[in-house]
Amino acid sequence: FSSRPIYVRGVLICRNYKGDVDMAEIDHFLPLLMTQEEEGLTCPIMSHGNVHFLWIKHTNLYLVATTNKNSNASLVYAFLYKVVEVFTEYFTELEEESIQDNFVVVYELLDELMDFGFPQTTDSKILQEYITQEGTKLEVAKTKVPTTVTNAVSWRSEGIKYKKNEVFIDVIESINLLLLFSPAVNANGSVMSSDIVGTVKLKTMLSGMPELRLGLNDRALFALTGRDKGKTVTMEDVKFHQCVRLSRFESDRTISFIPPDGESELMSYRINTHVKPLIWIESVIEKFSHSRVEIMVKAKGQFKKQSVANNVEVRVPVPSDADSPKFKTSTGHAKYVPEKNLAVWTIKSFPGGKEFLMRASFGLPSVENDEMEGKPPITVNFEIPYFTVSGIQVRYMKIIEKSGYQALPWVRYITQSGDYQLRSNF
Repeated sequence: FSSRPIYVRGVLICRNYKGDVDMAEIDHFLPLLMTQEEEGLTCPIMSHGNVHFLWIKHTNLYLVATTNKNSNASLVYAFLYKVVEVFTEYFTELEEESIQDNFVVVYELLDELMDFGFPQTTDSKILQEYITQEGTKLEVAKTKVPTTVTNAVSWRSEGIKYKKNEVFIDVIESINLLLLFSPAVNANGSVMSSDIVGTVKLKTMLSGMPELRLGLNDRALFALTGRDKGKTVTMEDVKFHQCVRLSRFESDRTISFIPPDGESELMSYRINTHVKPLIWIESVIEKFSHSRVEIMVKAKGQFKKQSVANNVEVRVPVPSDADSPKFKTSTGHAKYVPEKNLAVWTIKSFPGGKEFLMRASFGLPSVENDEMEGKPPITVNFEIPYFTVSGIQVRYMKIIEKSGYQALPWVRYITQSGDYQLRSNF
């Protein structure tokens, strides 16, 4: 991993970490990219001779890493996205102007983010302790580097103090679901694919250097301890923040860590299971002599009656030449979004077990070929608080700190839509 230019209409800024790749090699990047785009074969990794370009695009910038070795591509891309994250924390918007206005800070950050081709300090909160956007402060701060940079706990500063010690835990699950209505499969609708992607997020307001232990109703943990009772979940593709002691988790499934201060994502997971659609959607579309189209959409909440889905949005595709929209809804409101060829039905509060209707009528001034337009899916967005579809639970959160203070853990559960689609072959 040798150099990492930020590229826009030429090299805007560059840092060569190892010197084993000629700086002129980057001049081949844009011609290669343009050639691939013309051929419709854009690839995230391109090569010129023995030099490889690994790149991502963010707003009007290309961030490009160059290497002449068989580097770990996952590590390179993780680093590039981390660069975007850190720069966005510093400059709010990462674009050409923000780089040009902050050359000194950008070079300082590049030197701290990586050393001789190896990622170093990538936590923006720690970097902000000694790299600031004010030049005068930058010179003063240089004289004293925070202990976190050389400390084993590089993600948390020492000497943090709060009057009230609390930790807030958010368990957020996103449902990815594809529901198909097809006479060949099941006219009443079939779930073709589904899974759950979850994250556990923390907002930590704890003094000192506390040790936290998080307990979940993890099936593998219960099997290890012989307490396989009650509702448990099987988590796959588990990924942790760097603060979690992986060796401890691998040996006895204990999630033990010293947390970063403030907000962070502790872990993510996936649950591969059959998910019952929480909001069931049925649609009927009728066309009349190519002069108008009528759409009827029925939405039913298939979750517990005591739960409520908030900010439900049903996005129904309509023909690109549609006009003269008319709507009638049993609840909420509907609008036509012509630039996206959508009718959007919004329901602020959707109680479980309830059923609502939306009728829409559009004029069709021209005759369009349905096959040419295709059949985009109906998509649904929603959020259900105090509920997880998988049944995952926080069993305990133990907080241990040498001063012995008492701390309060707060837990919140949220289920929301991920890639939630309804497709029809009628």
